[in-house]
Amino acid sequence: MDIANKNIVLIGMPGVGKSTVGVLLAKALGRYFLDTDIFIQAIQARSLQEIIDADGLDAFCKLEEEHVLSIDLTNAVIATGGSVVYSEQAMARLASHGVIVHLDLPVERIEERLANLQTRGVVIGPRQTVRSLYDQRQPLYHRYAEITVECTAKNHDQIVTELVETLSR
Repeated sequence: MDIANKNIVLIGMPGVGKSTVGVLLAKALGRYFLDTDIFIQAIQARSLQEIIDADGLDAFCKLEEEHVLSIDLTNAVIATGGSVVYSEQAMARLASHGVIVHLDLPVERIEERLANLQTRGVVIGPRQTVRSLYDQRQPLYHRYAEITVECTAKNHDQIVTELVETLSR
């Protein structure tokens, strides 16, 4: 797979490890790293949860789409927010400049990792569960992913090693 000058874009559920894996992958490949959630927070000068609480889920998704569309990078590792897959336009832009990698974990592991759901800045409806969110997003992650890495029983370093090997083929 020729990834020269292409971004490596990590998608997946909140709590799957996109940010941590992204930093390690960028180090391993000698690339820039961008976390779109942190990018949005820095530009907005508010946390994701503050944006969601004040402006609502739809407004946050629109803001996320605008900021993702504004990214002008090559040769970077980009960790996206889990909700980016709701925007076809944002995903098309990310795919046109990169390789989309889905980091996947079973819903039970995601539920264990998302203890701070109410403060984390997750795009989730007021009566929605992590399981229903997972069921809603999984088809979107599979639709956009060029590569899927099953992360069960793997630590971050093992995931990075697997990704480096897969991307170098």
